[in-house]
Amino acid sequence: MVTAPVIMKRLVMLVSAVLLIGSAVPVLAIDSKETRLTLTGLQGVYVAVEELQPNVMKYEKHLRKSGLTKEQIQQGVAQRLREAEIRILSSDEWLKTPGRPVLYVNVNTHENEKYMLAYDVRLELQQLVSIDSNPRIKTLASTWTINVTGIANIGTLNIIRDNMFLLVDRFAEAYKSVNARK
Repeated sequence: MVTAPVIMKRLVMLVSAVLLIGSAVPVLAIDSKETRLTLTGLQGVYVAVEELQPNVMKYEKHLRKSGLTKEQIQQGVAQRLREAEIRILSSDEWLKTPGRPVLYVNVNTHENEKYMLAYDVRLELQQLVSIDSNPRIKTLASTWTINVTGIANIGTLNIIRDNMFLLVDRFAEAYKSVNARK
C-alpha cells in the first residue's frame, strides 16, 4: 500500500518535472573578455565528442531520431562551425597546429525517473598551455567554457540537441569576436 507521504513526494517530483521539462538553465559560463582573448589567432579547432552515458544509450532509437548519437553530434557541431566559417581540423592537422585547439563536447545525462533525464551540455575550448612554475611542462587545459543544464524526456531529446547548438553558436560568436576576417 502506498502511503500519503509517498504519494505527496511523487506528486511534488511530477509537478517539478513538468515545470522543468524543456527548460534549460545556464549554470556556468566562462565566456568573458579575458577567456575570449585565449581564442585569438586560432587557425581552427578539432572537434572531440565524449561518449554518451550508458543511462541514455538504452534509448538509442530516440537518440538517433533527435540527432543525439555521438556521430550525429560530431557531424552537427562540425557543420555548425563550418557555417560560421570556423575551420575544422583533422587529427593530422590538429597535431601540427600551434596550441592544438580542441572544442570538447560533453552531453552528460542522469535518468532521475523512467524516461526523464537531467542533462548538462558542456563545451570547452582546450588548448596546449605551459605551467608557469615550469614552462617546459605543457598540457591541454580549458581556456573557454560554457554549459547548459536542464531536464528532458525521451520524447523531447531534441531540446538537448537544440541547447547544444545554442552553445556552439555562442562559441562561434566568441571565436569571431577576436578573430575578425580582414
